[in-house]
Amino acid sequence: MDLRENALKVLEDSKLIEDLKTFSPTNVFPSEHSILENRDYIRYLPFLLSGTVKVIGEDDNGNEILLYYIYPGETCIMSVLGALNDERSKVRAVVDETAEIMMIPVEKTQYLVTRYPSWSAFIFRLYHKRFEELLKMVNSIAFTKVDHRLEELLKSKSRHAGSPELNVTHKQLADELGTAREVVSRLLKQMEKEGKLELGRNRILLKK
Repeated sequence: MDLRENALKVLEDSKLIEDLKTFSPTNVFPSEHSILENRDYIRYLPFLLSGTVKVIGEDDNGNEILLYYIYPGETCIMSVLGALNDERSKVRAVVDETAEIMMIPVEKTQYLVTRYPSWSAFIFRLYHKRFEELLKMVNSIAFTKVDHRLEELLKSKSRHAGSPELNVTHKQLADELGTAREVVSRLLKQMEKEGKLELGRNRILLKK
């Protein structure tokens, strides 16, 4: 069974999966490709088959903060809610690692909800997961120092990448944490002095 089929298995309904395949084309997008911009009309729901996508919140001044990641077997819950309420997007979605995405037409949203209880169950499970992630993020911002948040972010990226070596810039980390690049650079240099990691050009090697 290939990666695409493994991702689709989370839907737990072979008829639903076959139905989705009949009207949902798939595309491969490179890293940093924007699949959805703030205030865009939502034209499809991105169901991830491989790779990762980051969902980013943005204020009126252009400041950004990472809200959550989309992994294989997931879709963007903010897009689902926007589609169901006929609203424009309130977030940006950007490819983090090259991603293959099943593009479910937004006009099929109501059909899927009414036709397949398994789709509704999938959306509710994902909504619950995202709510917990966002609550954890709010608590982290409110009660946890930036250095601890940075360390946890690096560990999380390493776990998902399956490698202690990360290809990421200081600016990308700063955007995800909602802080300044200079703050992240200073903290990374301090962590390097403490022997927790090794810095390179757009590269961070975590040490045990």
